[in-house]
Formats: sequence, C-alpha cells, structure tokens
Amino acid sequence: MNTLQQLRFIWKPVVFCLCLVPAMLVFGDAFEITGRLGANPVEAIQDRFGYWALRFILITLAVTPLRRLTGWNWLARFRRMLGLFTFFYAFMHFLTWFVLDREMRVGDIIEDLTERPFITIGFVAFVMLIALAITSFTAIRRRMGRNWQTLHNAVYAVGLLGVWHYWWQVKKDVTEPLVYAVILSVFLGARLIKYWKRKKPGRR
Repeated sequence: MNTLQQLRFIWKPVVFCLCLVPAMLVFGDAFEITGRLGANPVEAIQDRFGYWALRFILITLAVTPLRRLTGWNWLARFRRMLGLFTFFYAFMHFLTWFVLDREMRVGDIIEDLTERPFITIGFVAFVMLIALAITSFTAIRRRMGRNWQTLHNAVYAVGLLGVWHYWWQVKKDVTEPLVYAVILSVFLGARLIKYWKRKKPGRR
C-alpha cells in the first residue's frame, strides 16, 4: 500500500473519527452517558460547539505553515476535511443558539443580531463559513479558477471574527481567547511575511 492509499484508506478515516469525538462527547454528556453538562445544559452545549469551531479553524490554518516547515506535503490532503469540520461545529453552535436558546423566536433572534455585537460578528463569521463550505468541493473550485483562492483567503477573516466573537462574549477571564488570538496572530504574521516576500522587487 503506497502513501496515497494509506492516507485515503487509513489516516483519513482515523482523522475523521477523531474530529467527531468532541461532538460525540457533547451528545454523550447531554444524555448523561459520558458525563454531565451542568446547571445550564443549553449554554454548555452551545459553548462547547463554539470552542471546537474556533479550535478547528486554527487547526485548519495550521496545516499550510506546518507543511512548509516540515516538508510533509501530505498534510494538505487533510485541510478540506478540517475546514468542513470547522463549519460543522460552527453550524452546531449556531443551531443550538437558534433552536434551543432562542427557540426560533424571530423577534429574539433579530434583537440579538442587532443589539448584541458579539452575536452580530459571530453570525457574520458563520455566513462566511457557509460560503467557504459550499465552495470547498473540487468541481466548484475548478469553475471558480483564481477567484476560489481569493474567496478562501477569507478563512483568516473568519478566524479573526471568531476570536473577536469569543473575546467579547467572555466577561472576566480572557485567558483562553487571548491564547487563540496569539496563535491566530502567528498564522497571520506568517501569511503577511510570505505575501511581502512575493511583492519584493525582483521576485516572482
């Protein structure tokens, strides 16, 4: 079995199952199989899906710099899967807020979106993720051509909005969102350095 076959038939299924573990633990805790959600189960479910959406976008952004540092080009084959799991956890985060928290009450939803800035920017990030998820498939990528890469560079904006959304939501201890902000800053810095080097005179 060559490397590509190992990636397809062994490592991709393994990574896929690992990516599902946080969701399975949420559902397990919800039914008190693997643990408990605490005094406010809806908030706990919403927060945990949100945390994992943010973690997965950072993991997705880590693929390219890690590939360049190590020379492990096969890492790129996991990027789309990780990006789609980012969308999955963000969708579950949104769905928990929409159905369980706001109970699909249009008035409450509009009020949250217009009067609570951290929800507004979180929703903007989610809409951007929808666009990235829809256009992640190979056939659409080929149709879009160079425009595809331009659109998918918006993943950095999604990361920024996600960290901002979390930071504004936290009322006291900002340690965790600060850690995410530092990690994201490293990835953005690496991206900007690469862009700057490409723009230097005499380089192509």
